[in-house]
Amino acid sequence: MAATATLSSKYQISIPKTVRDEQHWEAGQEFVFIPKGAGVLMMPVPSLEQLAGLANGADTKGYRDRRDRY
Repeated sequence: MAATATLSSKYQISIPKTVRDEQHWEAGQEFVFIPKGAGVLMMPVPSLEQLAGLANGADTKGYRDRRDRY
C-alpha cells in the first residue's frame, strides 16, 4: 500500500516516516517540485559534492557558449 499524506490548512504536507527512512531524507533538506501533468514530482536538490564528476567523459566537440549567440 502506498503511503499517503493530507494537505493541511497551512498548505503543508508531512512526509510519511516510511518514505523518509527509505529515501534517507533529513530535516532541513531542500527539495524541488516539478509539475507533471495532474501531479508533481518532488526531488531533493543535490549538493555540489553529489554533482562533482557528473559530466566526466562528456563529448564537448561542437560545444557552443554564450559568446557565439546573437
